[in-house]
Amino acid sequence: MANLNIKLIKSLSGRLEKQVATANSLGLRKIGDITVQPDNDQTRGKIAKIGYLLQVTEVK
Repeated sequence: MANLNIKLIKSLSGRLEKQVATANSLGLRKIGDITVQPDNDQTRGKIAKIGYLLQVTEVK
């Protein structure tokens, strides 16, 4: 199964509480944080919610 490399590229300050919680659930706390998550529906849903704050690349 493929994984996704997710990097936070925009600040969480001033965002809605739900958006900050979504970023935190992905393991992203501050700008530049990178996490590797499985490529599944749950992760894709989180990315869809805050995709404009993230940079996503596929890892094989």
